[in-house]
Amino acid sequence: MQPILNVEDVRHVERRLTHEGVSLSELMRRAGSAVAQEVMAQEDVHRVAILAGTGNNGGDGWVAARLLKQKNVQVTVVTPVPPERLSTDLARVAAVAAVGEGVETLVGPPRSKVDELLMGSDVVVDAMLGTGFHGAPAAPFDFWIDAVNECGAFVLSVDVPSGLSAQTGHAPISFVRADMTVTMICLKPGLLVDEGRDACGSIVVAPLASQTRDLVAAADPVAWRTSAIDYIDVMPPVTCAQDKYTRGSVLVVGGSSRYPGAAIMAARAAARSGVGYVTLAVPQPIVGIVQCQLAHIPVVGLPASEDGTFSADARATLLEMASRSSSVLIGPGMGVNTATIACVTALLETKVPLVMDADALNCVARLTSNRLDEFPELIRRTSPIILTPHRAELGRLVGLPDTPPDSLTSAMEAARRIVWANGGSELAVVAKGTATACVGVDIALVPKPGPAALAVAGAGDVLGGIIAGLVAQSKADTSQLPLLCALACETHGYACALAQETYGSRGVIAPDVADQIGRAIDVMEERAIAMATAQ
Repeated sequence: MQPILNVEDVRHVERRLTHEGVSLSELMRRAGSAVAQEVMAQEDVHRVAILAGTGNNGGDGWVAARLLKQKNVQVTVVTPVPPERLSTDLARVAAVAAVGEGVETLVGPPRSKVDELLMGSDVVVDAMLGTGFHGAPAAPFDFWIDAVNECGAFVLSVDVPSGLSAQTGHAPISFVRADMTVTMICLKPGLLVDEGRDACGSIVVAPLASQTRDLVAAADPVAWRTSAIDYIDVMPPVTCAQDKYTRGSVLVVGGSSRYPGAAIMAARAAARSGVGYVTLAVPQPIVGIVQCQLAHIPVVGLPASEDGTFSADARATLLEMASRSSSVLIGPGMGVNTATIACVTALLETKVPLVMDADALNCVARLTSNRLDEFPELIRRTSPIILTPHRAELGRLVGLPDTPPDSLTSAMEAARRIVWANGGSELAVVAKGTATACVGVDIALVPKPGPAALAVAGAGDVLGGIIAGLVAQSKADTSQLPLLCALACETHGYACALAQETYGSRGVIAPDVADQIGRAIDVMEERAIAMATAQ
């Protein structure tokens, strides 16, 4: 796993490194060296342009320029002010040293000169605005960013693409779209989410010192980025000694006359996840519609209200069916009213592992007046419970219905309010977004996200089915619940990538993702085994 630190915590690690004997000037030298190394790793590099800001991010660029010059690369640094007028001592020393070794400079050039330089370069290094940046880029960086994005060269950003917030992943106006980002010390949240996913390209972490790993871990990372090898212990085994009863069973509870498809997709995904048996419970009026789509899955019709949702009379049957299941997924398309709230409340009192999605979460929000974090006893139980809210649903759960979390870090903060109020390892919150965080009482994990094609109606229902399926097959203890959820999320993303190969980046729909789940799990397992073997 890779640690993720908030920007302010990264600064704390830098200060700790200086106490360990690694000076700030040495950190800048190593950062510039890491940038130069990645530049030289590209093919046929002869001409490099470096756009340097006035602070230490620009200083990293000046160090890289000097090192590239020593390797006989033609380097030109574009700077808004003369080197001797840079705003920090470290950057000024680095710039003067680079100029002293013959590095060419362009001071405050017009846009036409910048365009000419960049279009004649093999690699462009963005060292304009660092992790301390926030707000909108001012001149000349605003038009420099546009020039970088239009030049057609390979673009490498130093620490964070300029214009992007390394903390939130937001960019209010324009930002550099890099092919690679060399980020220092460790990952930052904004690199992994929202505009950061379009901005960063491939991400290389340069730790800068041998002490970094221990200091980052001691700084209490806000989250950890998972990789395939981390999932080995929670991947459900497949053996010839199994039958459909020993592979686990999932009960999906959802659907309504208005939204029959949500429950269909969730059940289909659960069936594709490797469980031996899936049952779908829906309101009686939509049984025929659902059976036409799911001939391989038993569909049970339960008492319905006049609006085509479950009636309160469905509770007894739901409890009986849940008692025979390895896990229950409740919520997709079921609607929110007094009767469906009663059904959700009844299932919360069972001992079966429970995955709550979509309208089940909205029922809980209604039941707690949008303050689940103030009523933790409602979801406190001895068996696993997983909540899977997107940002709007998460906002409704923690008293922020009008201003829901708008970044990865704020989503994790909201999820932790629920988890920490509850206090048990039996609870995990899957805070869905452009990057999803799987939050438990002790850890938050950020799995590798899927492609943009995953932003399609019904994708969340598919994820709910995968989670319920993996929970039904799992023998892991509750402390590994966030990891199991992360495995489901990464499987979900890879299934979408496989579907995209067939249907294109704009043609994927939710059932396409569901149908690739089995292949995705196999590939995930192969990657995990390969990584373990290589170690």
